Amino acid sequence: MAASDQQPTGSGFGAKTTASEVVDGHDLTGVNAIVTGGYSGIGLEMVRALSGAGAHVTVPARRIEAAKAALDQLPGEIAVAEMDLADLDSVKRFAADYVGSERPLHILINNAGIMACPLSRVGPGWESQFAINHLGHMALTLGLEPSLKRAEHARVVSLSSTAHIMSDVHWDDPHFRDHDYDKWQAYGQAKSADALFANALHRRWSSDGVQAFSVHPGGIFTPLQRHLPEEEMVALGWKNPDGSIPEQVQKMFKTPEQGASTAVWAATSPLLADRGGEYCEDCDIAKLADENSQRWQHAREWICDEARADRLWKMSEQMLAEA
Repeated sequence: MAASDQQPTGSGFGAKTTASEVVDGHDLTGVNAIVTGGYSGIGLEMVRALSGAGAHVTVPARRIEAAKAALDQLPGEIAVAEMDLADLDSVKRFAADYVGSERPLHILINNAGIMACPLSRVGPGWESQFAINHLGHMALTLGLEPSLKRAEHARVVSLSSTAHIMSDVHWDDPHFRDHDYDKWQAYGQAKSADALFANALHRRWSSDGVQAFSVHPGGIFTPLQRHLPEEEMVALGWKNPDGSIPEQVQKMFKTPEQGASTAVWAATSPLLADRGGEYCEDCDIAKLADENSQRWQHAREWICDEARADRLWKMSEQMLAEA
């Protein structure tokens, strides 16, 4: 089945399913997982679900002590290791250490990210949202290739977003060097890139037993919104002027436990044994958007385009090689 088919599986789960419900009945003993950003927000809930089902979870963290404090409360086997997605040397060290342990890696969830932040640059002048959300995770995944292939049956889950609808990749100027910076366009292109990366990765590595999926976790209030002022969230309709949450938003938004579920489903569901490369939402493969799709629903055609995915792969490989 082609990645662009975007045919739902009829999983039986939905928008309000929690990550713990997704893994209920799963025995993940002997499974090794890595979850970036796994010590806050939905990442913490992904770790809780996976470790609670028996997986050994490694959480790479820029803030080691904060990660340990957050993860100490969780059951199961959880390790913390130093890594900063904005620092490619740090990413390479983490990946090399993991590969050197000779452990197979069964699940990699590329969850960490930043959203709608003021313009900042990392590495060789890269725009930070594209660099951290996409390029850092691509470097991590490529560095972990031996461990993923050693598992024989591994899954990589890339956190995309409905924000992909805001923007395709700015192909001629992804780092906003020659045109005006817009924080939402930058976030949208990064989330499109995350989906395209999963598409390309699956087609390249599936013959070696590595599947890849991208997911939209849903609307959730987490530290991801830390760069948004209150007045902007009011303008977006996410909050009332008094700081309370509108009833309609409460119905649509998810708790962190619910927001973690689609990534955990993509990482563990037996329904996906013969699938890969697709974009998921609400614990299922998302439909391809059509004229009846709401503005926050479904997969837009450009994230299902294999030619775009291959173009991004080659462009990103070159950026990483030159960094």
